[in-house]
Amino acid sequence: MANLTLDDICVRFGGLQALTDVAFSVSEGEVVGLIGPNGAGKTTVFNVITGVYKASSGSVSYDGTKITGLRPYQVLSMGIARTFQNIRLFQNMTALENCMVAQHSRSKSGVAGAILRSPSQRREEERIIEKSQKALDFMGLGRRADEVASNMPYGHQRRLEIARALASEPHTILLDEPAAGLNPAESKELMESIGRITDLGINVLMVEHDMKVVMGICNRIVVLDHGVMIAEGLPEEIQKNPDVIEAYLGQ
Repeated sequence: MANLTLDDICVRFGGLQALTDVAFSVSEGEVVGLIGPNGAGKTTVFNVITGVYKASSGSVSYDGTKITGLRPYQVLSMGIARTFQNIRLFQNMTALENCMVAQHSRSKSGVAGAILRSPSQRREEERIIEKSQKALDFMGLGRRADEVASNMPYGHQRRLEIARALASEPHTILLDEPAAGLNPAESKELMESIGRITDLGINVLMVEHDMKVVMGICNRIVVLDHGVMIAEGLPEEIQKNPDVIEAYLGQ
């Protein structure tokens, strides 16, 4: 059974039809690429999945449970994390603190425990620090745990966003243009990192314009154009699809 399933999603903003009958799935340990020209509706798909936008019709299911209409924090608690096209780190916080914020989504201590510094709260804080450090280590940022996010190089900030998503202990990660602004060496490192993420059993849905990255790591690719799915298939099939070539890759 697919972990994440979109079933005939439609989104309308007034008279604008942003998505029309979008339907696909992402299975455990799979990397699915979501591509298309600017304005195709890719980020809108992410916003529907994560509860930022409400679908006009259709449904989103996760592990067989409908999550359509849930708030973003509820979607995160279900095990779906995301990054953003424009970096949205807490710039004045350290790398470790950024990841700790995500880990607090799994926190069970209440306000009283935090104020009184109860033994259970202290143990949980230790666990949060340990899990956050582990996420940084996984993304190759372990030695930068105490570095303020705004002082980190751009490529490392991109990696920190993924580390923060991993710190929430997700089963699915939505990556919104993770290779944007990266040089070839950084893009190669990113591809290796995403491969290691799937080795953990985490499935990935990725919006990306760097076709070398998309073709290099995706198991399947979904193509949108003006909010409509025009193709879905293996990378080699998408490369040869005439509709994709015309709409996105160019003649």
